[in-house]
Amino acid sequence: MIIVVTGGAGFVGSHIAEHYAAQGHTVRVVDNLSRATLLGRQDVTFDFNWKYLSEKENIELIRGDVRELDALIPLIDDADAVFHTAAQTAVTTSLENPVPDFMTNALGTFNVLEAVRRSSRKPAVIYCSTNKVYGDNVNAIGTVEKEDRYEFPGEYRLGIPETFSTDLCEHTPYGCSKLTGDIYMQDYAETFGIRAGVFRMSCIYGTRQFGLEDQGWLAWFGIATLLGKPIRIDGDGKQVRDVLFVTDLVDAFDRFLKSDLKHVVVNVGGGPNNAVPIMRVIKLLSEMTDRRSPISYADWRPSDQKVFISDIRKAKKVLGWEPKVSVEEGLEKMVEWIRAHKGVFAF
Repeated sequence: MIIVVTGGAGFVGSHIAEHYAAQGHTVRVVDNLSRATLLGRQDVTFDFNWKYLSEKENIELIRGDVRELDALIPLIDDADAVFHTAAQTAVTTSLENPVPDFMTNALGTFNVLEAVRRSSRKPAVIYCSTNKVYGDNVNAIGTVEKEDRYEFPGEYRLGIPETFSTDLCEHTPYGCSKLTGDIYMQDYAETFGIRAGVFRMSCIYGTRQFGLEDQGWLAWFGIATLLGKPIRIDGDGKQVRDVLFVTDLVDAFDRFLKSDLKHVVVNVGGGPNNAVPIMRVIKLLSEMTDRRSPISYADWRPSDQKVFISDIRKAKKVLGWEPKVSVEEGLEKMVEWIRAHKGVFAF
């Protein structure tokens, strides 16, 4: 197959590219290497994965931008599958500067869909959506406060399902732009017969993730712990997230691509078995590294969810998929990689 990965030099995109290239497929990695600019971190170079992929067989690296439709059309025209991972990924950045957030996430996704619609081979398209599409409605269902965590009430003990409302709630500009892409994917699939998989992702983590305080928090906690950097907790640290190791995410994508499904919307996260409070993650990292970072606390972020757990029963049913990597195993793998590459973290 010919596989196109937008945002392929990013964390998730690079793992997708590596996976399919190793199977002998031709992979086109399209990236404008703009993450530092989008996050306002010109002091950080996020080109590690670009260089890493340049050493792999079956991968073509292309400097391209999803905001430019004319550039995308020839890259996608003969593709068999498109993985659309290119995005502005930080909630805080979307609040500070919503224009590039909209242009990258909303317009960029529309351009990918238009390129797919106009293509000669009508490739399948996989979209990296987010649990942020459910917005502040998640907080409206209430939580039960325990000593070290918040929990959902009984009705949602297995998590938030795909049928949960995405309307009439606060999303933040990031949530709005990603929801726009989510809805367009669904509509183009139905209207134009495009085969589309919409994956509403929870907290994805793993190797080759260059996390920062406002994006990629799990990796950032690991980096900060090993380098002795301070960790800031937005909120009280009892908030709970279901976390998913990146190889499990790629497995879910692959199962859709190999399935007979025409189009589908699924939650893809760690689910209730891999749901942990933030402070529990910090404790585990401290135990694994025998190090502890200084911790401070700040106000809750706008529309932050005290608990988010993905109800992943639909993914299990339609894809035959479930997470394989436990929280402890995943954190160990991530820590091992960070420890082996400490020299690349210049922040």
